[in-house]
Amino acid sequence: MRRAGPAQIEAALTDGRAELFGLFDGFQRALGPDGLRIAQDAAVNLPLWELGHIGWFEEFWVSRHPGRTVGATCDPLLPRTPSVLPRADALYDSSNVAHASRWQLALPDADATRAYLTEVRQATLALLHAGGTTDDDLYFFRLVLFHEAMHREAWHFMARGLGIDLGPAMRRPAPPATDAPAAAAWRVPGALRRIGFDGPGFAFDNELGPHEVEVPAFSIDPAPVTWAAFLAFADAGGYDNEAVWTAAGREWLQRTRATRPMHLRRENGKWEQSAFGRWTPIDPSAAAVNLTAHEADAWCRWAGRRLPTEMEWETAADLAAHAQARGDSVFRWGEVWEWTSSPFAPYPGFQAHPYRDYSQPWFDGRRVLRGGSFATAPYLKHPCYRNFFTAERNDVFAGFRSCAAP
Repeated sequence: MRRAGPAQIEAALTDGRAELFGLFDGFQRALGPDGLRIAQDAAVNLPLWELGHIGWFEEFWVSRHPGRTVGATCDPLLPRTPSVLPRADALYDSSNVAHASRWQLALPDADATRAYLTEVRQATLALLHAGGTTDDDLYFFRLVLFHEAMHREAWHFMARGLGIDLGPAMRRPAPPATDAPAAAAWRVPGALRRIGFDGPGFAFDNELGPHEVEVPAFSIDPAPVTWAAFLAFADAGGYDNEAVWTAAGREWLQRTRATRPMHLRRENGKWEQSAFGRWTPIDPSAAAVNLTAHEADAWCRWAGRRLPTEMEWETAADLAAHAQARGDSVFRWGEVWEWTSSPFAPYPGFQAHPYRDYSQPWFDGRRVLRGGSFATAPYLKHPCYRNFFTAERNDVFAGFRSCAAP
């Protein structure tokens, strides 16, 4: 999709919008058609506000944006034409509307918000049909496609946190390949590796600046750590073992009083998980998920392992793509987002793209995650894609894999 033409972009936009409205229908069923209010939380948005923001972002960067054909080098401060929705900027501009204030806004109702998104989409598609086909011509169309997909995944996070099922529009975890034999750790030779997106096509600003990095030899798990492996740590008293937790991890334990992974309980000697409103048995062969970076770090110390760096992860994913082309599957990813040990930082020569708030404000030490989850749109999954969250986040569908310790 990073190199998709207008017809492919239109199809993806159309499918994604049907999924978005289906998920919103699920929120309306669960929370009431006029009761789309949830408790204020720094990690989530009101579903009704988020729906409007998605439409606003698309309109702001496409039909209202006079520099849209220039691509990533355009001036983001060019004056915009008026929105089709009065006061849209005052309601939905995430750069200027404080997060906490979104709960107090007088938002258009659900029907009016849907109508806004539909009108914006009609304008977007008209411009897509009439425009060019270069990467610059299509940059903002691809951006709004990926932006909407990210919000759909965030709604999956929110639904699990609220304990509600959003219905048939939800993506579901695929059953693990339990019949496949366990693969041995993969030994990757040391070498000078080229890291970062090296085009052509769309790239996020934090992926650019491809550069060479000396990556020493390392041994990495072929798949994310499973529940069987992680719960052995919990059953062995890992949450009470201060020696395996970092200082930040111990502070998180003290503050949250966590004694087990989120969404899990132990009933009659067996682990169960709360999955979108239902308690179900844990599949021990499934990838462990909804874990903080602190829990990943602690498990690694307990097991005598370590988290990979993001350079190691990207190296493995890139080499595995070539191996897979030869029929050799040595590195499986895409089930869960995977914590790495690397802080989110700019690559050499970083230049912020027009959507300035995408990367630049978050180069603050938070962790990089790689891969993608079952709820991630397939076209967002890419070996160079860098996700980033603070270490205490466990609402994200995040797990981890490990490397041999030095």
